Amino acid sequence: MNFGVVLLIGAGILILLGVAQQVLDRLYLNDKQALIVLGAMIVGSFIDIPLYRGTPAVSINLGGAIIPVALSIYVLVKAGTTKETVRGIIGALLVGAVLYGVSKIYDFDTDVGFIEPQYLWGILAGVIAYIIGRSRRLAFIGATIGVLLTDIAHALETAIRGIPSPTRIGGAGVLDTLVLAGIIGVVLAELIGETRERIQGGPVPAGHSEENSEQREGGDNHG
Repeated sequence: MNFGVVLLIGAGILILLGVAQQVLDRLYLNDKQALIVLGAMIVGSFIDIPLYRGTPAVSINLGGAIIPVALSIYVLVKAGTTKETVRGIIGALLVGAVLYGVSKIYDFDTDVGFIEPQYLWGILAGVIAYIIGRSRRLAFIGATIGVLLTDIAHALETAIRGIPSPTRIGGAGVLDTLVLAGIIGVVLAELIGETRERIQGGPVPAGHSEENSEQREGGDNHG
């Protein structure tokens, strides 16, 4: 069983136990909706949709690409502010650019070290996404879409260089990286945001805007 699938199952258990409600609220999901999304990602991870049947063949994974993108778009639309939409898009582009740049500078050796490269990429993406987004929503969007953008960039590079190897966007170890990155980004935003809230005097009072709440949780007072 893929590590990403194990993480999705673990997230589902946490949701059933009721310990992820605050995060789900930020992502505009209730327990049932979140479990449906997780289940769809698990099932979809086994489904590749062909995009090009030539050489090299190109496909996109349902659970590792299409559903995360759809969820990110849903979150941005529900947020309802141009500012947050722009921040989400810029954050994802920055995460993708940093990951791609790092991949050109340093190639994690699959035969060296105690941790698989896709997990290192997931940790790196999650941390970068939080630093850039500084809120639960933007950390999630930056991490997941940033990983996918990096995967797409590598697919385009493969095609341009004429390497005859099949490309699966969102497939193989990318699902592991994407899920790990999303979880790390959100968990960092949750832990650091809660700490900042306590330091600043408690949770945001009722009536404050969702955007202000997200800024408070991430300590983003720069607008």
